[in-house]
Amino acid sequence: MLELQILSCIVMLIQSLVSVAFITLMERKVLGYMQIRLGPNKVGIMGILQPLSDAVKLYTKEISWPIKSNSNAFFFSPCLSLTLSLLMVLTLPFWKGWIALELSVLMFLSILGLGVYPILISGWSSNSNYSLIGSMRALAQTISYEVSLVFILLSSLFMCSSMSFYWLNSIQKMFFFAMYFIPLSMWLFSMIAELNRTPFDFAEGESELVSGFNTEYSSSSFAIIFMAEYLMILTFSMLTTVFFLGGKDNYPFFLLMKVMIIMHFIIWIRATLPRFRYDKLMDFSWKVILPFSTFHLFISILLTITSK
Repeated sequence: MLELQILSCIVMLIQSLVSVAFITLMERKVLGYMQIRLGPNKVGIMGILQPLSDAVKLYTKEISWPIKSNSNAFFFSPCLSLTLSLLMVLTLPFWKGWIALELSVLMFLSILGLGVYPILISGWSSNSNYSLIGSMRALAQTISYEVSLVFILLSSLFMCSSMSFYWLNSIQKMFFFAMYFIPLSMWLFSMIAELNRTPFDFAEGESELVSGFNTEYSSSSFAIIFMAEYLMILTFSMLTTVFFLGGKDNYPFFLLMKVMIIMHFIIWIRATLPRFRYDKLMDFSWKVILPFSTFHLFISILLTITSK
């Protein structure tokens, strides 16, 4: 049984890495059609081999090392970022419960709290003002929105009295938690900010910071950073499905459709909205999202106590 679980974990991680490449193709295609253009369509049938072509290009280019950078930390931070993203994939409830961890929520929150360190190390070790400002922005932004993410997650956990994603998914047999529209909308706002996606992509503000914390990266290290970023998009899309659109009979096809809808929503937001001002983002976090998520947590605790 242990060997089967280890094999399942390895297969799951390999499939996640392969899927990341085609998520980039999906994003470029969706953005292309939203902007009335074709997107990638030359390499392979309808551009299906474009991600493989991009991978070959990125991993065969020469790696540039800034002379004044801290080379060890500069090299280590992209690898750490990808490692944390892969570990977060393992918190997902494997259907049929083979590798569904009993305390998967605690593991998810622990890894989520570590996610800001690779960005901070990247910006500091690059010894570039643009990179340092981008990493400091990401640090403040992540700390701000992680609090509301945890509160929204805890409010759902109080309803099901479990610390397992598998049970949280299974308990939604009669109704989806997505019926609670306010927690769902707060979760989506916080999720997009946590992922550093438009309109909250201040860590990579091209118009202000060249490319933010990854300005000095190139070749394979640049590819690893974006693999970690798109893997987080996939993971959070699946977690949103588990939190709000679960169900005991969540067959792979229906699960895939729900995840694709959420990823399409994230891309749609990028194509539609311009970047916020940084001070407005922080105000929105501390003055709107956090009070509402705290109030919802208290309501969930009261409902749980009174129901018993």
